[in-house]
Amino acid sequence: MAAALMLCAAPVASAAPGTTPGTADGHPPAHGAAPLYISDYSDNTVLRLPPGGGAPVMVAVTGLIRPTGMVLAPSGDLYISDTGNNRVVRVPGDGGPQSVVPTTDLSRPIGLALNADGDLYIADSFNDRVVKVPADGSGQVTVPTTGLLHPNGLALDTAGNLFVADFVNDRVVKVPADGGPQTTVPTTGLSQPTGLAFGRGGDLFVSDSGNDRVVRLPAGGGPQRTVPAVGLNSPYGLAFDPAGALYIADFNNDRVVKLPVRGGQRTVPVAGLRTPAGLAIPSERAGY
Repeated sequence: MAAALMLCAAPVASAAPGTTPGTADGHPPAHGAAPLYISDYSDNTVLRLPPGGGAPVMVAVTGLIRPTGMVLAPSGDLYISDTGNNRVVRVPGDGGPQSVVPTTDLSRPIGLALNADGDLYIADSFNDRVVKVPADGSGQVTVPTTGLLHPNGLALDTAGNLFVADFVNDRVVKVPADGGPQTTVPTTGLSQPTGLAFGRGGDLFVSDSGNDRVVRLPAGGGPQRTVPAVGLNSPYGLAFDPAGALYIADFNNDRVVKLPVRGGQRTVPVAGLRTPAGLAIPSERAGY
């Protein structure tokens, strides 16, 4: 449970992260035509890498302690799990001041997800639950689940079904949008799952952190496959860019790796990362 324990008890650092231009090594940019956001857990910052490469910049947000999960709204608003402060903060895409999402009694929030209506889902990890903050301002509600232990990553499919990485129980659960009963997603050998993300074809990708790998669960129910990534150490957040490339927050290796659609593996050139946890990339419909 090393990754989860680090998210709760790792020492807080204050060193500023370094920057590295995206093309300094003479190779093509290591990320695509959309900005990439990275929560730098140990440095208490969030970085934004410009589309196509270039020097990263710090997102203008203050007071973070151990930031983890992130999600972007179509408007460009960025939501960040401020895990050490037991809150979620919102950074407006128009440059306005940050605000705190109105919630009650969160304890170590981690994963975030937004549905098409703008409702925010939060993995309230140490309360062993997922909460929903409706966009209409009607107030926080608890999503009906059973048996969760330290829920971590969240993802929504195109039908609005919610998927939860149930970290301690070594499983992923599905909570149907229509209010039907929770089910366990068929997987093999998961150990401490963390990040979740859906690919463009509907396949579900899972950071199998205890096994230092990412697995792919086909949308049609075919056999589970291991994503061809080498050298991972407690992978955490996952994200896809508009071109379909997969990004992995390689938590204990202090890096983010990219797996392009055509194959191969690259390290995204960002110097000074320390335990990157969350990733976020705008959808291809978003303006940036």
